[in-house]
Amino acid sequence: MRIAPLASSFAVAALALASAAAGAACLGDAEVVALAEAYLAKRPANNPEGLSAADGECTRAKFNRLLAVQMGPVVGYKAGLTNPAVQKRFNHDSPVWGTLYESMLLKDGAVVDAAFGARPLFEADMLVRVSDAAINQAQTPADVLAAIDQVIPFIELPDLVVQAPPRLNGAAVNAINVGARLGVMGAPIAVPATRAERFALLDALRDMVVVVSEGGKEVDRGKGSDVLEHPLNAVVWLAKDLARSGGGAAMKPGDLISLGSFSRLMPPKAGQGVEVVYWGLPGRPAVRVSFR
Repeated sequence: MRIAPLASSFAVAALALASAAAGAACLGDAEVVALAEAYLAKRPANNPEGLSAADGECTRAKFNRLLAVQMGPVVGYKAGLTNPAVQKRFNHDSPVWGTLYESMLLKDGAVVDAAFGARPLFEADMLVRVSDAAINQAQTPADVLAAIDQVIPFIELPDLVVQAPPRLNGAAVNAINVGARLGVMGAPIAVPATRAERFALLDALRDMVVVVSEGGKEVDRGKGSDVLEHPLNAVVWLAKDLARSGGGAAMKPGDLISLGSFSRLMPPKAGQGVEVVYWGLPGRPAVRVSFR
């Protein structure tokens, strides 16, 4: 994807950056434009350094204003660093969130360039689809389940985008929109209508075993409870943080929410085929991606 000239779409969007960031310190406008250019060119960007939590959120807002010019409509949100193992990798003790755009989402079985980003990775994830705005007041996984209508297998294809990913911390991960780049969606699982079936699904999501395989050989696995003790707790956290962040952001019916990592972050290789299977969920759902 080629970025539009700075004198046109990016320049117009940049005029709004200062007002979006009023009252907060973050990367300067020129630095954020450079970050967005590198992201769209799939070229490693300079690491955001020395950011506070507020700086990271402010930079994310500016970065997303520029991405929105190129990436199409917003289709939901990504909760990241929801797995303690991933938090440890990035030296951060709480989740973060980013924005998902329409052009990021691919169909099951997609064939993707192994070099789909500057610092490409893949991981086992999951999406849920919002059916009721009451999700923004959710306090428990059961509240979340009452406000979604689909659970969707998902292989996320994040991009850490910077020159030195090991130096990223939580604030910097926020600044780069939590590395959102692409993701492959499997067939959706409808949330059942009856109370008993809903509670069974709630337990199954917590207890499921998520297995990542390459060529039929297991390469990693995780459990539903690895994500904040229940994967739907990622949505509970997101609802609270969207409200705290202000600016009118909230989940709405039709939004897709990425819950976070059930596996390690792994680098793709050309010729590799990856399958993720969700053992314990009805029908043993799976999702696949191939890298060329």
